[in-house]
Amino acid sequence: MLSLLVLYSEALTLCWTLQPAQDPTVTGQTPLAKTPSSPSSAAAAAPHAAPCFVEDIFAALREGVGDSGELTNSSLVLFGFCSQSAHSSASVSLDLANKKSSLEVLHPAAVHVSDEEEQGTITLTFDLPRSPSLMTNPVLLLAFESPLARGDLEVAFTSRSLQPNTQAVCISGDTQYVLLTGKSSEGSVNDRWQITAETKPPHMKQNLKSILIGEKSGSNISMSPLLFFSGGTGTDTRSARCASGSPPASLQTSFLCEMKRFLGGVLPQEHFASPPLPLDSLQSLPPLSLGLSSSETLLAVMINSTAPTVFGFTSWSSVLPVCHGELALSAALLEELRQKLDQTLVQMTDIIREEEVSPGAKESLGRLKELSALQKKEHATGGSQFRAFLLLKGLQTVAQTYDAQRKLRATRADPSSSVRGSVCGLRALTVSLTKLLVGPSSANINNCHGSCAFPLTNGNNHAILLNSHIESGNADERSPCCVPVAYEALEVVDWNADGTFISIKPDAVARECGCR
Repeated sequence: MLSLLVLYSEALTLCWTLQPAQDPTVTGQTPLAKTPSSPSSAAAAAPHAAPCFVEDIFAALREGVGDSGELTNSSLVLFGFCSQSAHSSASVSLDLANKKSSLEVLHPAAVHVSDEEEQGTITLTFDLPRSPSLMTNPVLLLAFESPLARGDLEVAFTSRSLQPNTQAVCISGDTQYVLLTGKSSEGSVNDRWQITAETKPPHMKQNLKSILIGEKSGSNISMSPLLFFSGGTGTDTRSARCASGSPPASLQTSFLCEMKRFLGGVLPQEHFASPPLPLDSLQSLPPLSLGLSSSETLLAVMINSTAPTVFGFTSWSSVLPVCHGELALSAALLEELRQKLDQTLVQMTDIIREEEVSPGAKESLGRLKELSALQKKEHATGGSQFRAFLLLKGLQTVAQTYDAQRKLRATRADPSSSVRGSVCGLRALTVSLTKLLVGPSSANINNCHGSCAFPLTNGNNHAILLNSHIESGNADERSPCCVPVAYEALEVVDWNADGTFISIKPDAVARECGCR
């Protein structure tokens, strides 16, 4: 079995000529130096890969394994495996999913795509920096932003750098990844891979060209190459860019990407007619650092808070890989966190069992528990405390969402609810938030609806006097209105280049209504 190391190429550019790229995980950009394209070539800028791009690939591999321990038919289609090559390719894929813990980053200097009209093929040339990693068993993954949504297409990829030299790939409308196994280098390291792609039947070549380089020359392409290597040292070069003593970047990033998948799968998906609201447009208290310097009082309040929490990145390109994230809880507060988390996990297990949520939510929750597990004898500081704290806040938010839904269903089922529904009271109101890396992408802020007829709901002296004045025949005055009279904050956990911060948005969620 292969022991695989992954190359995370966050922003690669396919073009006819490129200068050597800067490290895209640091800059988020790749400088271009184009030469005029010939009719047989195409140049286009590749999009930046999403922050959880690689993590999502491994999640797809894990979730695609059936009860028999082999990839399901849908996973074979997702990764472009043909039936005749499925057995060997699937074994590589399964090993890839199981052996991702050690990471090493290596970036191609350039990728060239050309249309060889005379041979009836398309050629992809990968310029690789010289590295001892290339002497081990490499795997090449061509990843697309979304399924290709095209008809069936069989492609033969041929190269001296591949093992075997020719490998068949079957592309259908649900294919999103193409996986090719490479050949170990012996002696001198080959710093250029040249791979030809030929369709079967040949007249389908234009379809393949459109897939690789876009519908028109110069248009944006959706393909990002990822390189995997086996037999390396296991050094995580992404972690090497973190400050000394910081927890491994891959572990923190894996947790946040898993949290993103969990929240997206377990929370109800709603469609909004209005545009999302940017969180930075809300009034906010001064941000507080979440880390080793956080006060015990702040952390205790948040652990026991019922306020909804959203998680996001001010600028993901500047903070991935995630190097921040440790807490130093006292023994008493750590035990309180442990108990709260255990209680909320029980709630979440019930919600997953009783509600219509994503089929993978249970497995995703299990991985979050593993990534944030608190040991019986926890160290004085640690990333596990940080992750357990975030997991608690995320699960509390999900639990509150479903609790509100259950109350709404119970109200609708009550025959007397139509009478009570006309009286001033709290109603659910969900608004869309600016798309965040982690989530949730919406928040229930509630609102107040109903009449303010006597006896007034939660009315103060002014409302009572005003209502009496109007009922005496003075109709030219404003009647008491059903409005929020008590609020709760919205808590935002935000990552930026300087660390992790808690931003409190006061008076964001209505909690009580009254006539005013």
